[in-house]
Amino acid sequence: MKKLGRIMLLGTVLVMAARLCISAEWEANLPAPPLKGPVQAAVIVCKGTIDDGLYKSIKRRTEIALKGGVDYLIYEIETYGGEVAAADDISKYFILDVAKRAHTVAYVNTEAISAGAMISVSCNDIIMRENTTIGDCAPITMGGKLEGVEREKIESFVRATFARAAEANKYPMPLLKAMVTVGTEVYRVKNTKTGQWEYFETEQLPKDAHAYDLKNKELIVTSKELLTLTASKAAEYGIARAVVKDVNGVLSFLEKRDGVEFSGPPVTLETNWSEEMVRWLNSPAVLGALVTIALLGLYIEFQTPGVWLPGLVAVICFVLIVGSRFLTGMANWVEVALFVTGVMLLLIEVFLIPGFGFVGFIGIVFILVGLFGMLIKNPPGQLPWPQTDFDWQLLVNQIWAIGLGFLAFLVLAGMISKYLPKTRLFSRLVLSPKVGQGGTEVNLTAPPDAGQINIKVGQIGEAISRLRPAGKARFAQAVVDVVTEGSFVDKGARVMIMEVSGNRVVVREAEQGNS
Repeated sequence: MKKLGRIMLLGTVLVMAARLCISAEWEANLPAPPLKGPVQAAVIVCKGTIDDGLYKSIKRRTEIALKGGVDYLIYEIETYGGEVAAADDISKYFILDVAKRAHTVAYVNTEAISAGAMISVSCNDIIMRENTTIGDCAPITMGGKLEGVEREKIESFVRATFARAAEANKYPMPLLKAMVTVGTEVYRVKNTKTGQWEYFETEQLPKDAHAYDLKNKELIVTSKELLTLTASKAAEYGIARAVVKDVNGVLSFLEKRDGVEFSGPPVTLETNWSEEMVRWLNSPAVLGALVTIALLGLYIEFQTPGVWLPGLVAVICFVLIVGSRFLTGMANWVEVALFVTGVMLLLIEVFLIPGFGFVGFIGIVFILVGLFGMLIKNPPGQLPWPQTDFDWQLLVNQIWAIGLGFLAFLVLAGMISKYLPKTRLFSRLVLSPKVGQGGTEVNLTAPPDAGQINIKVGQIGEAISRLRPAGKARFAQAVVDVVTEGSFVDKGARVMIMEVSGNRVVVREAEQGNS
């Protein structure tokens, strides 16, 4: 019985061994698993300044691609940077939302500098075209240099954004930090156990000489550098997954690495004309230019009563400023309503209520509050006040733009008041200036019956339209465009010329007894 039991046990072991051998041979002869696929890809172009308009455009196009069933989203990066707040919004959108629904790839087609580097590292992969660059993400401001605590407050947030991306997408954090902060010294050290290169800041260098080849460590970034990498160096240091010649090279790399097959050429989604126009209008340079043109239009309109074109240009500029900011979410309906109400109150004060009082003051307050609110991104139920360092930075940049626009207006207004009245084009706009006996030029809106007109300071005439404060007055046989010193004058009232400057005639209501 014992012998029989031993035989049965030995037979069982042999059967099991044979079964294992057969199974191993069968599995070894199995064909390789087929490629996954086919899969789809879409290219989303990200060019120019990174701002809130680009963020909304990227989000719109990404959602279109995802609804179309794409598996890979390739963001084609061509930018020197832009607003940090907008880049952070894009970064969070890529990491916290899009990465859960598709594989994201930053394809650096020319350069990914500053905020462009921030959105690139927020993708699952970075693939760079030959001879392109990435890096240099130190924050700057229009108003000058960031120093001390102010710089650290901004940089700490940017570093945290890069750290989030490094953790999510497995990029070397010390190198990403060196793109943000000058003074970050980074070494490359080989791990002797894994054979892989690892990156450390100077104060975090490992001490174990058995685990790391400390004698042959390499200094990658000095304490005086802000890291910017070419494509080849980015690939060598593990930031770029590959260096390719074009988008087809991106697809070939992904197919080989991920074992997929793309169903065809990727669809390319670019910004539309309206998005580009709104982004252009919201740039600080264009904002300053619009402010300059609007103020010049108002100035010329008041200097030359009856010429409606400059006033129309000013209105168009204000509509562009308000409308573009509303479309990008910088202005909500409350701020637009405040601005429009303020303009209406000011018009009522100017054209309907004599003098300048409470209604006009409230109108100006509403306009200023509305404009201030449009410089800050806030929901309708929240006061327009900066909540973060980046909100303050954006506000400062826009105030600088408006301030420079106002300064340009002052310079141009001075030149206009001195030189424009003498130009032929301006003379045609305000009709022909006639010269009186004293040699003074005035704007005549009706031809005189007499051969010569005597228009001079102290002359008494009659208002033939209501002056509020601009209008028309008759002096002898000449009808002249005039403006008061600020007060309103009723039609038919006697007025006296107080000042004649170029084409501008200033009057006030004449006192009883003057003749």
